[in-house]
Amino acid sequence: MPHGAEALNLPVWNRASDVSVRPRRRWEGRSVVNLSSSAFMKRRTVRPRGAARGPASVVRAAVSRAAEPRNAMAHLDSEMKEECLREDLKFYFMNPCEKYRARHQIPWKLGLQILKIVMVTTQLVRFGLSNQLVVTFKEENTIAFKYLFLKGYSGIDEDTYSCSIYTQEDAYESIFYVINQYHRLKNTSLGTLGYGENEENIIGLKVCKQHYKKGTMFPSNETLNIDSDIETDCTHLDLQALSKNPQDWKNSPFFRLEFYRLLQVEISFHLKGIDLQTMLSRELPDCYVFQNTITFDNRAHSGKIKIYFDSDANIEECKDFNISGSVQKNAQYVLVFDAFVIVICLASLILCTRSIVLALSLRKRFLTFFLEKYKRHVCNADQWEFINGWYVLVIISDLMTIIGSILKMEIKVKNLTNYDLCSILLGTSTLLVWVGVIRYLGYFQKYNVLILTMQASLPKVLRFCACAGMIYLGYTFCGWIVLGPYHSKFVALNTVSECLFSLVNGDDMFATFAQIQQKSILVWLFSRLYLYSFISLFTYMILSLFIALITDSYDTIKKYQQNGFPETDLQGFLKERGSEEKCQKEPSALLSCICCLRRKGSDDRFILTN
Repeated sequence: MPHGAEALNLPVWNRASDVSVRPRRRWEGRSVVNLSSSAFMKRRTVRPRGAARGPASVVRAAVSRAAEPRNAMAHLDSEMKEECLREDLKFYFMNPCEKYRARHQIPWKLGLQILKIVMVTTQLVRFGLSNQLVVTFKEENTIAFKYLFLKGYSGIDEDTYSCSIYTQEDAYESIFYVINQYHRLKNTSLGTLGYGENEENIIGLKVCKQHYKKGTMFPSNETLNIDSDIETDCTHLDLQALSKNPQDWKNSPFFRLEFYRLLQVEISFHLKGIDLQTMLSRELPDCYVFQNTITFDNRAHSGKIKIYFDSDANIEECKDFNISGSVQKNAQYVLVFDAFVIVICLASLILCTRSIVLALSLRKRFLTFFLEKYKRHVCNADQWEFINGWYVLVIISDLMTIIGSILKMEIKVKNLTNYDLCSILLGTSTLLVWVGVIRYLGYFQKYNVLILTMQASLPKVLRFCACAGMIYLGYTFCGWIVLGPYHSKFVALNTVSECLFSLVNGDDMFATFAQIQQKSILVWLFSRLYLYSFISLFTYMILSLFIALITDSYDTIKKYQQNGFPETDLQGFLKERGSEEKCQKEPSALLSCICCLRRKGSDDRFILTN
């Protein structure tokens, strides 16, 4: 004969598939008849012997006897629903090792995350080595171009510009030197270079000069008559024109420069090259287009013309190549590996998304139950406990890894050449993957202190940084406008901010004080007051307060670990009756070694669920 819940034929409560269900054996041995009889005997009243029973009392007694079984069933039904919800919540907030102890559920997400860390890191290292070859090829070609086309280049840039000239003769010789070197490129260059077409599909040089429209200048008489409108004249020198007598184009009116109204001369040309060193790494070679621009800057009219060299290298798909050997086979292996990484990340993405969806469903059940039973809403802190931030972090990492892997595969087969975007996606995703490892370290008390301290101090630190940032911005703008003309580190806002940040960390202090120009005594005195006040305020006060905020949070966490954390509504609900029962089935020896399943249960109370 069935007993308990089977005798009542109770409906099965809707549960999330990812949560546990208590065995029904706790209801076995109870009799509905006994339960209803005892409840009825507690509520019946003693009637005096011989008293007559009226019609109303007879009806009330009949109704009461009929209602007692229904009330008992409803009460039993509510208890089962509450206990089921409690067990579901307990299972959700367990770590993978505890879930295995409770139900022998294999921690697939944990194993998948460990495998993903190895795969993503290996993929990033391989891509980094390949990208390093690209960067090296670009940098070495830029240096070679400067030696080829800049007359008198010493190998070291003078400042933001490569070199400078000071006479008219040097200006003409430097311009003609660039043109001659371009014409003799195949006979002088050591690289695999060739001529490329410019934006107008012309192979050759494009020379442009900018100057004021017209004017006269007599510095000795301090007279000036000039039109400030700027004119730009350009000419094209193709290979056929350069093959003729050089004096023909050198004596042309275009190259007669009036330096008093000349602003700049710009020479631009395109070159093509092939990077063969990638084949040493068993990769397909890359084809490059170098957009080179040489600028003779005379805007200052100070007697010094600055020469700038800019080379922009773009990777393009090689139109036709035939490579024999093991390079092609190695490329196929790399593509298979990248595809496997995409599959791993896609599986991780699906599992974490499923866990978040199930958590939201469980959160809705708990909020509804809590409101019905206790007639009040759950606090926001308990509601946010259901949103696992680590899962969100893993989802973002998986999305970036999938997109980055697709771009990497396209780069590998030479359909795309966007190394920068691929590097950002793969680098950021690997960063998030390794940050996610902290989640698993947080299952242990000693490692969990760091995570709890960061969580507790983050809101206070952000508010503190917002206030300190206002003072920092004030010093930045003040230093830029006052010290900019007298100090190289205060020329631009970004350099001012970098300089002040270095001073906060105690770097480069003496050089910052010493490099101020003493042309103005007033500015020199202001610079001392400015630097001393900034260093004293930020180093001795603001930075100390910043550290004190984190130390205070750490001390609070340590006290909580010794005396217990404040109990919330959610934790109080989980600690009610039946919460101390645990599954006693012994796990396998293999997973005991892997998951640290022998950890003492007394340590669990020190670990936050999320």
